[in-house]
Amino acid sequence: MKTNTVKKSPTPIKSANTTKLLHLVSGLGPGILMAAAAIGASHLVASTRAGAEFGWQLAWLVLAVNLLKYPFFAAGARYTAATGESLLHGYLRQGKGYLALFTGLNVIAAIASTAGVCMLTAAMLTQFIPLSIDILAFLVLVSSLLLLILGHYKWLDGVTKVIMLILTLTTLIAVSLAFTNQWGQPTPTSAADAWQWANVGFLVAMMGWMPAPIEVSAWNSLWLLEKQKTQAVTPDQALFDFNLGYITTAILAIVFLALGALVMHGSGEQFSDSGAQFANQLIRLYSQVMGEDTRYLIGIVAFLCIFSTTVTVIDGYSRTLNMGWQLLAKQPDNPNRLNLIMLAVSALGLGLILFFKGGLLPLLEFVMILAFMTTIIFAGLNFKLMISTHLPEAQRYGTRMRVLSWIGLLYLISFALVFVYWYSTKN
Repeated sequence: MKTNTVKKSPTPIKSANTTKLLHLVSGLGPGILMAAAAIGASHLVASTRAGAEFGWQLAWLVLAVNLLKYPFFAAGARYTAATGESLLHGYLRQGKGYLALFTGLNVIAAIASTAGVCMLTAAMLTQFIPLSIDILAFLVLVSSLLLLILGHYKWLDGVTKVIMLILTLTTLIAVSLAFTNQWGQPTPTSAADAWQWANVGFLVAMMGWMPAPIEVSAWNSLWLLEKQKTQAVTPDQALFDFNLGYITTAILAIVFLALGALVMHGSGEQFSDSGAQFANQLIRLYSQVMGEDTRYLIGIVAFLCIFSTTVTVIDGYSRTLNMGWQLLAKQPDNPNRLNLIMLAVSALGLGLILFFKGGLLPLLEFVMILAFMTTIIFAGLNFKLMISTHLPEAQRYGTRMRVLSWIGLLYLISFALVFVYWYSTKN
């Protein structure tokens, strides 16, 4: 007896690689937020200033710093994806003293960093609003707090991706045009030597926030937990998201350095310490290659970028301080406490801005040096956590990551000692 079989029409099958890529892309979020936090003062200020003053001399150092800090930043995404808990929970597992140390240093870093990025945002606003930088800083803080209290992670996740894309495209276009304008022209020369003893302070400041303070790894960890409340995120997705954000920050650091090297280096002009004048110089860098008609558009893009960094910084530091207090005091989660911490950090940051009286570069240099000196402790905490026995063996750092971590720690400690000696001889 013959059976009738019905032939099924072939159904289109997606490429395995395409399906995997779509799966990885769907987990994007925390790593992009981390990149937004990084592409603020470290890139717009430190990288651009490095290129403007020293040309291409520091390009390799920028890449080296990003590479040597990688294991300490990656700990946030890898640990949380493997355990389902934040880095702060991991510190507590190591001992209450570790978490207390991290939280105490974070209080200082939160106030200093908030002041730094807020003053830079206010400096950008001076190009559009004729008010003092102190008043504008207050308005920036109030606006940031309203957005965070009303929107929280959902607003950050959505808007930051758009701003990041616009800034990246604008900067790439500007650098491409600058390369075109310089093609065939003699390379400008300058007597400025980046490796002179007098420049140790600037080098340490640049490396302090390159690509960002290491405590940002804890923010990435908490943002990942926040995203997991609405969407399951696999370890592969978390690592892909982190790597994409981290590689983007490294590339853009070189791009900003190139902008300074191609447009401003050799001109004899130096960035002003004044916030308003610095903002004007930065915007002029772009408009010199993209046309004067683009000045206001570039100013708006730069402002939005730094403003998103300010919002991200307030959110990230406040979340870590809130979680640190919650774990140390064994208190339940309380949204009102997070809002109060945001208010306190913003108010103290404003106080620091008033203390520096509009001196943007001195404030940023102070914040970046502080970040570099505390980086050693944060890096050590993350490395200790990623080789600890309570972490699943498959998720612990292997030989390559351990070697890179030890080299990174040696580099951080060595430069810190050089800076301490330099500072003592300077005074």
